[in-house]
Amino acid sequence: MLHRDNASQAPEGGTADRPDFRHTSVLLEGAVDALVQYPSGAYLDGTFGRGGHSRAILSRLDDRGRLIAIDRDPAALAVAAEIDDARLTVCQGVFAELDRHAETCGVHGSLSGVLLDVGVSSPQLDDPERGFSFLRDGPLDMRMDPTSGIGAAEWIARTDDHEMARVFKTYGEERFAKRIARAIVAARREAPIERTHQLAEIVKAAHPAWEKGKHPATRVFQAIRIHLNDELGQLERALDVALESLQTGGRLVVISFHSLEDRLVKRFIRDQSRGDTHLPRGMPIREDQLNKRLKPVGKAMRASESEVHANPRSRSAVMRIAEKLK
Repeated sequence: MLHRDNASQAPEGGTADRPDFRHTSVLLEGAVDALVQYPSGAYLDGTFGRGGHSRAILSRLDDRGRLIAIDRDPAALAVAAEIDDARLTVCQGVFAELDRHAETCGVHGSLSGVLLDVGVSSPQLDDPERGFSFLRDGPLDMRMDPTSGIGAAEWIARTDDHEMARVFKTYGEERFAKRIARAIVAARREAPIERTHQLAEIVKAAHPAWEKGKHPATRVFQAIRIHLNDELGQLERALDVALESLQTGGRLVVISFHSLEDRLVKRFIRDQSRGDTHLPRGMPIREDQLNKRLKPVGKAMRASESEVHANPRSRSAVMRIAEKLK
């Protein structure tokens, strides 16, 4: 855990990033407007990234406000370490364990807001050494924390075609998952698959129906990344523990970037806002006995045309907001 004592702040991006790997926070103003209702409150940013949202939250807090920021990426933590602000506590880890970090900081059950900006960040995508993208050649890795777990190259080397196809279908919604998986297994018999361009070319050659404007390897790369980092599992657990960590009236703000994430968030807010629905038919029960935990705040928000023009990666972003009832 990193804790800083002074109020001066480093410029966004920090010296830990090369200039071409900077990150533009998506839906920045809208997210912080929805999140920060009480300047003296305690808030949690589950994905520090390069600190865009965290810095904006700090700018809205008074001297009594607090912010806990979490990230599992060592590069993100290096940027966070440059922010000197007594109100900020930085924790290394996954946001699925945000309740543990909140408890360590003495604010579990009394958070005024939790922000989850889900998915991969621009610096992770843009740095070829991280292996997230096929646009620049680099080693196949795709881990958000390169010090933990196995990388994409090792996963591809030891996974059978049935499991590969399941991952591509489940997390990439790839129609030709079986065909692509078989092609990868055949290719690795000839030579190890260790580079992003190498994998992308194998997928491209195996894919029979390219979508207009989308590289044929897009869904496969997305699926491997989500699987290796347990992104949907992390999000599902984070939503549950965030609800328990909030105080009554606290806000949950989630920004997601693909349909699998958004469906999960939408379903969670819907279920928690309905309360106990599995009751015997005809049982008389008052509205206040349904144990409703959340209420949606407004409708799902998307980036404006001007934001999409300035940052094309914001095009797929969806933000959902909910408030804890009890």
